[in-house]
Amino acid sequence: MKFPDDFFEKMRPRIDKAFVAMHELEAGAIANPDEKRMVGHYWLRNPALAPTAQLRTDIEETNKRIKRFAADVRAGKIAPAAGNKFKHILLIGIGGSALGPQFVADALGSRRDPMDAYFLDNTDPDGFDRVFDKIDKELSRTLVIVTSKSGGTKETRNGMLETEARFAQNELNFPRHAVAVTGLGSDLDKYAERNGWIARFPMHDWVGGRTSVMSAVGLAPMALQGFNIDSFLAGAAAMDERTRAADAAQNASMLLALMWHYAGSGRGQKDMVILPYKDRLVLFSKYLQQLVMESLGKEKDLDGQIVHQGIAVYGNKGSTDQHAYVQQLRDGIANFFVTFIEVGKDRRGGRFEVEKGITSGDYLQGFLRGTRAALYESGRESITLSIPEVNEFNVGALIALYERAVGFYGSLVNINAYHQPGVEAGKKAATKLLQLQNQVGEQLSAGSGKTAGEIARSIDADPEEVFHVLRHLVRNDPKVQISKGEEPVEDKFSIAE
Repeated sequence: MKFPDDFFEKMRPRIDKAFVAMHELEAGAIANPDEKRMVGHYWLRNPALAPTAQLRTDIEETNKRIKRFAADVRAGKIAPAAGNKFKHILLIGIGGSALGPQFVADALGSRRDPMDAYFLDNTDPDGFDRVFDKIDKELSRTLVIVTSKSGGTKETRNGMLETEARFAQNELNFPRHAVAVTGLGSDLDKYAERNGWIARFPMHDWVGGRTSVMSAVGLAPMALQGFNIDSFLAGAAAMDERTRAADAAQNASMLLALMWHYAGSGRGQKDMVILPYKDRLVLFSKYLQQLVMESLGKEKDLDGQIVHQGIAVYGNKGSTDQHAYVQQLRDGIANFFVTFIEVGKDRRGGRFEVEKGITSGDYLQGFLRGTRAALYESGRESITLSIPEVNEFNVGALIALYERAVGFYGSLVNINAYHQPGVEAGKKAATKLLQLQNQVGEQLSAGSGKTAGEIARSIDADPEEVFHVLRHLVRNDPKVQISKGEEPVEDKFSIAE
């Protein structure tokens, strides 16, 4: 990174402000004024930091319960109604409720794990069917974890309802297979209690979805899969301790935030390309995409000024990307900076030489260093992170490194990194469209064939939106029929007799 010699000195006032803001956040200040709540994901790996004894107890007791539950499941003390032991996990969630567990499962998983994990992380019916096709014959040995902080997330609710129906079709008692991870007193919490689900774990009010992997959201599936959650938390705690250092040059998270600021001139003018040279870390770029873009993509700063901040994140893995888009990175538009992630240990097994004295891992290392050098020679800047191997401790440390970097960067550019008003706007727009679909359905039921324009006028709606609702219904509801006109505007829609 070719930052000028005086860059750190010029950034000193902002750096000092960021350190103060982070100290206040960890001490329990209201860091999300929109929701009037604290932001306490740092307490999850060091409960002693929690600002009250009750919060500390909540964290410690939840972790103990998770360990006991996972141990009882693996030992067969908690077992499916059909007997035997649970063998599979089906986690239903979206966004932060799924991305963290997905990344960790892919990074740490092996065929030796006592349970494997599947995910419903969308509201795509075909996506549901693809997962069910894989595990249908094993539903009797599948433990379902439904994760939703509010309990009202529609995508998660839809996945839960479809899963309940699939269990009923197989004459299985769904509550004997179901676990809820949700906010205390949420709709999901009440539903799980009312129906006698086998366990419920809390999603704390002061933990946001994109930083929830070290809460029950991530720890419950991790423990069930046999991963060492204590080591995972210890890695994060160790990174937290190192990144509290007040010397920016010795603080890895602050260095990252400063390089992001330098690369994009404090306005996100360059994209962040994440290139882990390890298959186990391929989902890290997807995980960081949410962490960075949901945290930093904001219309207004803390003073209410329109700033349109953010950093675009994308990536896959090396050396795959050398056969994909590295060509553009080296020779195309210079609108990015790269982060290489290097893993020291090639494999867990023995050494195999593909040439005399050379292994596949040697090639991987060579491609990383070669690509890094080639980009630099072409005037393209990069950051390199190195970890010894992919294990619980180092994965926890990587996540913590970026969580704090995001918080620091938010302070450097004076935005709130802990709310997501744009996400809520999208949910409201979707709700409005579904209400429109109900109105359109009522109009179809009320009479003979009508055009989209006629229906739109009768309910005072946008004809184009009505037309697309009708097309969706024709393709997915066999009762809705279309009589084609010479032009789409003349198409007539009706309900089959």
